[in-house]
Amino acid sequence: MELLEGIRSRRSIRRYEERPVDRELLKQVVADAACAPSWKNTQIARYHIVDNPDLKAKIAAQTVLGFTYNTKTIDRAPVLVLLSYKTGLSGYEKDGSYSTPKKDGWEMFDAGIAAQTFCLAAHAHGLGSVIMGIFDEAVVRTLLPLPEDERLGALIAVGWPAEDPSARPRKTADELLSFADGV
Repeated sequence: MELLEGIRSRRSIRRYEERPVDRELLKQVVADAACAPSWKNTQIARYHIVDNPDLKAKIAAQTVLGFTYNTKTIDRAPVLVLLSYKTGLSGYEKDGSYSTPKKDGWEMFDAGIAAQTFCLAAHAHGLGSVIMGIFDEAVVRTLLPLPEDERLGALIAVGWPAEDPSARPRKTADELLSFADGV
């Protein structure tokens, strides 16, 4: 798939075929996603794959803060990816001080870049995905202990698409763009 075609054709997928996603394919998607840029090449993104139906069902039922739309999406997906990020690296100097006034905001920024790159890589391999941000990290950690130096950035449902949604309206370049000519 050509890059711009992939960017333009990727959609958030919330319905999936009832067939598993091979772990080797997921490993390839993560290998491709590892090419995502990050603050000073810190590569803080981590991908925790949940393909166990019982664990996935517990996460769907107990962690989405009552947002049942996400419960249904997770239940339909053969795979749930918990995208986490290592803390204390992105946005920091080697001595532990912040590099910019954005402080540790770069961690979530890098997690977002990693999530989008993961979803584009999945799309290139024929998989559908959707990034979800409504979850209770503390409850997720009771079901799947994450390393203490990692925070949960997003949940990503993944599977073989059972839908082909049309593109939602996008703003034009003229609406999004300005040229800064200075004072």
